[in-house]
Amino acid sequence: MALRLCSLRLLRTRPGSLCRLLSLSAPASQGGNQTASALYTPEHSAIRDSLRKIIDTEINPYVDQWEKEEQFPAHHVFKILGKAGMLGVNKPPEYGGMGLDFSYSIAIAEELGNINCGGIPMAIGVQSDMATPALTRFGSDELKRQFLAPTIAGDVVACLGVSESGAGSDVASIKTKAERKGDDYIINGSKMWITNGCQADWMCLLTNTSAGPSHKNKSLICLPMKTPGVHVTKKIDKMGMKSSDTAQIFFEDVRVPSKYLIGEEGMGFIYQMLQFQEERMWGVANVLTPMENIIQETIKYTNERKIFNQPLLNNQIVHFRLAELSTEVELLRSLLHRTVGLYVEGNDVTRLASMAKLKAGRLVRELSDSCLQFWGGMGFTNEVLVSRFYRDSRLLSIGAGADEVMLAIICKYMGTLPSKK
Repeated sequence: MALRLCSLRLLRTRPGSLCRLLSLSAPASQGGNQTASALYTPEHSAIRDSLRKIIDTEINPYVDQWEKEEQFPAHHVFKILGKAGMLGVNKPPEYGGMGLDFSYSIAIAEELGNINCGGIPMAIGVQSDMATPALTRFGSDELKRQFLAPTIAGDVVACLGVSESGAGSDVASIKTKAERKGDDYIINGSKMWITNGCQADWMCLLTNTSAGPSHKNKSLICLPMKTPGVHVTKKIDKMGMKSSDTAQIFFEDVRVPSKYLIGEEGMGFIYQMLQFQEERMWGVANVLTPMENIIQETIKYTNERKIFNQPLLNNQIVHFRLAELSTEVELLRSLLHRTVGLYVEGNDVTRLASMAKLKAGRLVRELSDSCLQFWGGMGFTNEVLVSRFYRDSRLLSIGAGADEVMLAIICKYMGTLPSKK
């Protein structure tokens, strides 16, 4: 613990110090799939190495069990990550963060891809980079001390309440309402497909707060999940992301203080669109490492698997296809790192983030399908990682804005999207 605290102080004040310190006290990097990048510095790599040790000792040994149980112990895992400083690298130091830029969150997202499932990294991402950006940027100091600081510390579990059964990618169509009554909001409605919803202590809730235009009538509110009237009615049975709990939640006359409002009333849609940008970049980063790992696992398997008296890998269709997929992963990484670099400099990256999200969602499907095919009958079992990745990765083309929404955004920036009559 003393080493960690010392390391974080050095990182904030003297570039390169954390890397040098860890090189004296720790073995060589275990992150063998880390790829050189103009975006990353030795400090990024040092943080990834520290996180990899946690993954290897505190998470991966238990993943198969948590997948069977269809829920991982979020409070336990988040507390470990919080103590290590991994849940708020780009959050302000006064609330327990490290005060670094968003590229460090992306580095962590890439390293979390070494977890042997998709559900746990996704749940961690909700905690660190999906439920908290608006609170960090627009919330009051009181609100940040009550909700953000314990989230960064891993003392509480957060979730994000946007989607509803009739409003997924069409965020403007949500029906949940919060009516102002004196110094409180009275909330009624429901949310669907909420990651961490069964274990969460608070929700960053998007709700209608007026009857105005759909892009100007929404607000974000910090909602404690133990408030009377909050009902977690269903743990959703999913095809993938098994270890991550996903809930359907209803609100019946839920009363929360108006001071729990994040920023300005009526700005919730804009705040959420900003949150989506970071969520999409984070999601892309998180699939880069597992795609590389699946390719390497497939190379190893096809080299050992004999067919017609020679390794399966010797077939040109196999090694050429794996070369194509590896090239696509590197191209995606380049697009993402360019996007993140521009974002850190303060640029609008909506177009590029949408392109990266679209490409990632399609590539994970293409890669997982091709690699699973090379595994043959073994690929159709639950005994190998490629089949788990095949199931888990399918969500990327749906969550945080479906592929079709990404295409519409890109077309809007190209000037080719038909105007609404």
